[in-house]
Amino acid sequence: MTIIRQALAVSPAQLPPVRLTVERLTLAKRRWRGVAEDGTEFGFDLDRPIADGAAFHQTETAVYVVAQKYEPVLELQIADCGLRNGADAARVGWLIGNLHFQIEVLDDVIRVVDDSAVRQMFAREGVKFTPCKRVFHPLGGGHSHGHSH
Repeated sequence: MTIIRQALAVSPAQLPPVRLTVERLTLAKRRWRGVAEDGTEFGFDLDRPIADGAAFHQTETAVYVVAQKYEPVLELQIADCGLRNGADAARVGWLIGNLHFQIEVLDDVIRVVDDSAVRQMFAREGVKFTPCKRVFHPLGGGHSHGHSH
């Protein structure tokens, strides 16, 4: 098993990628193990967590890349989720935070982990959402209470 201490400084674009898929919560750790899609085993002993998409090992024929797994999320399409203005959006963000859930904010979409408490809150507030599976990159600074599904 190869031990990885950090991501590669430069990702060699000319080499074909070999993915190592991993859960988001595992990516937040500094020590973990994973198996790439070609069966190569790696141990990670990092100074700081490695990011989704980071290249971490290369051979003469391939570059190994971290690929975060999709997970169940609820998506709010900002243009059509029932929020009328910035105040509505801020209030929903505050309500999600009050439930101690992290969010991901993109230009036109807000994502939150799919959880029954969030679904109930959205229903109560009249907020339209779409359940789906996506790679989830929440904003930093939040914390988790270990909600699981």
